[in-house]
Amino acid sequence: MIHSHIKFYIAASLPAITPVIAAESGLADLSLRINNTWLLVATAMVFMMHLGFATLEAGLTRSKNTVNILFKNFGVLALGILTYALCGFGVMYPDFIVGEGMEWIGFSGWGIGLPEGYDAANFQTGEYTYWTFFLFQAMFAATCATIVSGAVAERIKVPAFLIFSAIYVAFVYPWLGSWTWGNGWLADRGFHDFAGATVVHSVGGWAALAGVLVLGPRLGKYVNGTVKPMIGHSLPLATIGVFLLWFGWYGFNGGSVFSADPEVLSRVFVMTSLSASAGVVSAMLWSWIVQRKPDLTMMLNGALAGLVGVTAGADVLGVRAAIIIGTVGGILIVICVSGFDKLRVDDPVGALSVHLVNGIWGTLAVGIFSPGHRLGIQLLGVIATGASAFVMAVLIFLVLKYTIGVRVSEEEEMSGLDLGEHGMEAYTGFQIFTTQ
Repeated sequence: MIHSHIKFYIAASLPAITPVIAAESGLADLSLRINNTWLLVATAMVFMMHLGFATLEAGLTRSKNTVNILFKNFGVLALGILTYALCGFGVMYPDFIVGEGMEWIGFSGWGIGLPEGYDAANFQTGEYTYWTFFLFQAMFAATCATIVSGAVAERIKVPAFLIFSAIYVAFVYPWLGSWTWGNGWLADRGFHDFAGATVVHSVGGWAALAGVLVLGPRLGKYVNGTVKPMIGHSLPLATIGVFLLWFGWYGFNGGSVFSADPEVLSRVFVMTSLSASAGVVSAMLWSWIVQRKPDLTMMLNGALAGLVGVTAGADVLGVRAAIIIGTVGGILIVICVSGFDKLRVDDPVGALSVHLVNGIWGTLAVGIFSPGHRLGIQLLGVIATGASAFVMAVLIFLVLKYTIGVRVSEEEEMSGLDLGEHGMEAYTGFQIFTTQ
């Protein structure tokens, strides 16, 4: 009798249970679709950042090198995606076991494909698909290489830059990224880098510094102890570039939420906006004080400084912290741009000040302003990642220097890399006439 009652109860309950299961399944499917769609939109926004980098770098350099700048930025995007697909993704996400503590290098395999036992929709607990995750991460990898382009502009050989970018994106960037985002030893110690102030921007910045040091300054930049300004040819292009980058940063930071959670996503958008705005205002005011005139290029880089700085902790920081990070970042831009020049470190677009200096500052700021994170661990991550990135980048550049060479000839540098490296001009039909 008892068993018959149980059977009757279960049978009677089935019509009520079935709609509940169906409803839960429907909600899970809807959540997947919404989250995955947002992450794809964010991926497209990060893709557009590469147009921002291209126009910013072109605008801040001389017209005779415009084709070269555009060529590098366009080429490195495609090259970065392909090399990341070939092996970078496998290096960055090597299936480290959370909590092991000393995992620092690994490899999950060549190429890309669904992990064994998974289907595309069940990857990462069904929040987004495997393919979406790969493409979003590939855009970050290409961004890291693009950072190098601006710092070494106007004197690097195209083959050297492309080979360096391929090696760096295939092995160095993902290896160092695995320490944090791949559940490596830094992640186990509580190191926090939400969207890549260290993993992307500082790693790219250290590589840029290595390239600048190996190449040396542009001809005529430092003469008899003085700094000769080499003015960019198009501030409108540079301004458009920063607008595009700021827009794309909402995908860069917002996509790193990896869901369309309205509370977290809107918080990240707000902190990103506040920090960038504070960077603009502080760079404007500080340059006005120092130079007696407000400097547009400092404002542009001030916005980027705020964006880079808040990238490490946009998910855990409050309003005051975001504004302070952006404010300090904008001031750092003005100080460091002139500081690097005093050290004879020639960076045509300010990439070192934006990505390296503010990547470090933003990462450390998480330990200062977020109660749940320790400054010592943040510092450890900065030092370990930075030292490794710099050493590896120097080695790659030195090998290239003593094999194929990294710097164009003096004649080519003076006439411009557009004609020397590409045999074409960005602005055909325009000539500058000089009289003897």
